[in-house]
Formats: sequence, C-alpha cells, structure tokens
Amino acid sequence: MDLVFRALVLFAAVYVLLRVVGRRELAQMEPIDFILLIVLGDAIQQGLTQDDYSVTGALITIFTIAAIQVAVGYIAFRSARARSVMEGEPVVLIENGRVLERNLRRARIAADELAEEARLSQVTALSDVAWAVLETSGKVSIIPKKS
Repeated sequence: MDLVFRALVLFAAVYVLLRVVGRRELAQMEPIDFILLIVLGDAIQQGLTQDDYSVTGALITIFTIAAIQVAVGYIAFRSARARSVMEGEPVVLIENGRVLERNLRRARIAADELAEEARLSQVTALSDVAWAVLETSGKVSIIPKKS
C-alpha cells in the first residue's frame, strides 16, 4: 500500500510541476528542459520504490500510475471545468495583427519565437496574422489575415 500512496503523491506533484513549468512540445524543448525530465525521472524512481527492487513493487507502481492517468483522462473527458484546470486554456498571442505582450510574457514566449512560428506557417510579418493562439498542447496556431 505504501507504493500506491507514494505513486499517488509523486504523480500529483509532477503533474503540478509540469503545469507550472509551462507548455512546450517535445520538439521545442531546450536542453535544460530535457535535463529536467531526466533528473525528474531518476528522482521519481528513487521516491517511488526506495529500497524495493522487486518486480512486484515495480508492477504495483506502474499499474498505479497507469490507473491514475486513465482516471485523470476520464475526468478531463467528462468535465469541462476539470479539463480547464488540468490542461489549461488556450492563450491568444496575436489578435488582428497586434501582438499581445502581456500574454507573451505570461506564456514565456519571446517575440522572436512567435515570429519563427509565423514564418513556419508561411506568414512573413506578424501584422499579417489575424490570430495566433498558444494551444494547450504547446503548439502555436497561426491564422493569417484574409487578403
């Protein structure tokens, strides 16, 4: 039972930590983000199993984390409010060609990164963007203005 309790606590802690750290796609991760994930994985393993190196202990831990993930997914599917809390809300970064600096700071995205996303969407200037939205997945959706 101790393994299940530790799995619950560590899952919740890591979930909150990753929500606070911010949204980034795996492809957009900086080296420091990758290092954080590696260190987190090692620290979690030590906290989960401590001195229990048995296969049974590993299976209990794995199945507990999988059950938590399934439960979290189901709750997010059934409740819009829970989904909003767990996954966050999309953040508008550009509205009608106007960069929303406050939202950029809140999302910790540099204007250069936003301009790069626009170029990848075949938009040459930020003023030509009708909407740019940071989605809950970490991707930036770019909708160009109509010509």
